[in-house]
Order: sequence, then C-alpha cells, then structure tokens
Amino acid sequence: MAKAQITFKDIDITVTVPIGVRVIEISDKVGSGIVYGCREGDCGTCLMKVEEGWDNLSTPSVIEDKILRDNAAGKHHRLACQAQVLGDVIVSPA
Repeated sequence: MAKAQITFKDIDITVTVPIGVRVIEISDKVGSGIVYGCREGDCGTCLMKVEEGWDNLSTPSVIEDKILRDNAAGKHHRLACQAQVLGDVIVSPA
C-alpha cells in the first residue's frame, strides 16, 4: 500500500499514512487543533491551511468548493474532512 507523510504544523508531528486517508481522520488521532463538526463537508468547522503540498491532496468536490467560498476561505485552505492525502503535505488549523 502506498504511503505519504502528513505534518501537523501546530503540534509539530509528522506521521506516515496510507494514500487516500482523509486529513481529519489523522488529525483526530494525533490531537491536532483542527476541529470538526459534521465530517460531511457541510459545516466548514474543519477548515485548515495547507502550508505545503497543495497538489498532494485530492481535488475539492463541488460541495467542498461551495463551503470554502461560503466561508471566504483563503487560497490555500481546505476542509480536513474532505481532503484526502495523495502525497506529502503540511497542514495547520485555519
């Protein structure tokens, strides 16, 4: 199984994860400050900043793109419940 590394900048932890795992699943396990409400991409509470590796995340879905716009999210922001890790990435709470 292919693996990638995800670094949570707020707690300075890097973990190796299987490709395709959602950021929120790992964030929850390691105790990062990325919070969440619904895990379905509807509420926007899990907004995170992608510090490095933007291209190493799955493409935002139509629903995620709408929530990002509705929350006036910046250029390098994603929803942790929707973004799947495809390669090495560094993230932090928004």
